Amino acid sequence: MSMTKEQAEAHLADPAVFCCRRQKGLTISAADLEDPDIFDDMEEAGLLKLSPDGLTIAEVLGSTLTQDVEALTPITADVLDHVGTKAGAPAAPAVAPAAPAPAAAAKPAAAPISTTMTGGTMHIQIDAAEKIAGLSIDIPLGGLGAGTGAVAAAEIAPAAAAPAAKPAGTKKVIRTLIKKHIKITDAVIGTETKIENGVITIDGSLVDKAVKEDPLCKSLKLDVIHPNERHIYTDTIMDVCPIATKVEGVLGEGVTKVADGVVFLLTGVDEDGVQVHEFGSSEGFLDEKMYFGHPGCADEGDIIIRCHAVIAKKSGMTRPGPFAAHKCEDYIIQAVRDELKKYEGEVVREEHCEDLRREGNPRVVLVKEIMGQGAMHDNVICPVEPCGVKGGQKNVDCGNVPIMLTPNQVRDGSIHALTCIGPATKEMTRHYIREPLVEGLAADAELDLIGVIFVGSPQVNDEKMWVSERLGSLLESLDIDGCIITTEGFGNNHIDFIQHIGQAGKRGIPVVGVSFCAYQGQLVVGNKYADAMVEENMDAGGFENNVCGCSCVTKEVATRAIAMLKNKMAGVPIKAAPKKWNNDVINANNRLLGLPETKLVESGTLH
Repeated sequence: MSMTKEQAEAHLADPAVFCCRRQKGLTISAADLEDPDIFDDMEEAGLLKLSPDGLTIAEVLGSTLTQDVEALTPITADVLDHVGTKAGAPAAPAVAPAAPAPAAAAKPAAAPISTTMTGGTMHIQIDAAEKIAGLSIDIPLGGLGAGTGAVAAAEIAPAAAAPAAKPAGTKKVIRTLIKKHIKITDAVIGTETKIENGVITIDGSLVDKAVKEDPLCKSLKLDVIHPNERHIYTDTIMDVCPIATKVEGVLGEGVTKVADGVVFLLTGVDEDGVQVHEFGSSEGFLDEKMYFGHPGCADEGDIIIRCHAVIAKKSGMTRPGPFAAHKCEDYIIQAVRDELKKYEGEVVREEHCEDLRREGNPRVVLVKEIMGQGAMHDNVICPVEPCGVKGGQKNVDCGNVPIMLTPNQVRDGSIHALTCIGPATKEMTRHYIREPLVEGLAADAELDLIGVIFVGSPQVNDEKMWVSERLGSLLESLDIDGCIITTEGFGNNHIDFIQHIGQAGKRGIPVVGVSFCAYQGQLVVGNKYADAMVEENMDAGGFENNVCGCSCVTKEVATRAIAMLKNKMAGVPIKAAPKKWNNDVINANNRLLGLPETKLVESGTLH
């Protein structure tokens, strides 16, 4: 595969190899050379063997071949008329300035300025000052209403000094959100819905009312799983949802109560017993199928209220089928939310979240690509209640166009995840309310987080390009200094993911990409701007391992991504990653940042 001039300039220090057979007399250009990015694969396949005597691309460009040379042959000095300068060689010394730079001179005195008006003409006289020639201007006053008599000279007052610039990082708070975490000690299924003394009781008959919310949901079943009961069979995990409710204000501001120590878990099959899943399914023993403690999952000590849904036959791979399960579960959660609003229990902790500007700091945004291919790939944006369904809009129905949210709106549960993609890379509803990249960027005193952009991933390539172009225009209009772009899943949505990175890159915006790639999800497309990538994989083999929430953004992933973005904005070179996924690289970066090493999951080791 021959190279462009731009590609060759990026690889001047790499070995020079002919891409095709070339004949004597040729003047070598970039189009005659093989792309070094694929050398590793070609060597592994036995198609190429590099020579220790081989020259670099910088040394062969512009040289003339003195004999015919076959394809995939490293270029050596004996086949060229001359060898050019090696990339990285010292350049000729810069020409010294003719004279040393003068020390900063004292500020010259202001030139005397006088003004007179005579006979309808304004005469401005500026006397000569140090290094400034004098200036004399006559301006006809015309319709300015000047009199004909002489006007006494008046000294023009010097302009007022500009106000002192605010120091970088000056904080301006736009709005505040307080999340009160209310202690919950147990949950039971009973005959009424209430919260007393830290115990949530749910009326078991609520399921009969909940299924009436959507005819595609045929039945619901509730049970409670305590932390010591997790070695229990579960059908595929569709979502993990917190119990949170507004008690003051709207999403992103005011006060929200969050039930601490308990989550809802949605599982589902259709009437034929087919698991509601797409690429990979998480049915099996719960303690082996969820990465407890990761942002989207239940935590180690959480009580789990499981809501199992049965939906209509063959509706699992459609948008309405999975949505029906979420909608009906939300009816039950809302009944608990209503009780949480009234419950004045123990506040375990309070989170004070601020939407703010840090004037003078680099302006950055977080872009989160979410599923939007239709079928079961969808999300609800900005519902009425945190992490809810009612009142929200689906990103597929919105055309998957970029939608800007404030950091506080994200942290207040403005995203309800409907997606049934591979479990390990799925960002469930709980992930968004405590998204590590939002938390990390918002807390970083060296950055100014402008907002969080959610953009859907359409199915059709033409739509992908159209949506990506809209994102590029938005990034440009925000006048940002850098961005981080993430995506859940892999494969189809990597096409948009790389396009998004390109939209930022071609506008000169430093960009860092975050995704699961590893072995199974290696990028199928790329561009020159995808040179700062952060890996999410935590599976020992580099696969989608069907463990819910395993290979998603964690605090460690977020820390690496933010550090990489800062380096890229500062112009610090980022070393190219190996051609194949290698967890040693990740751990080396972790050590540089004082993070624990990434412990990969072997099959069956979570039990």
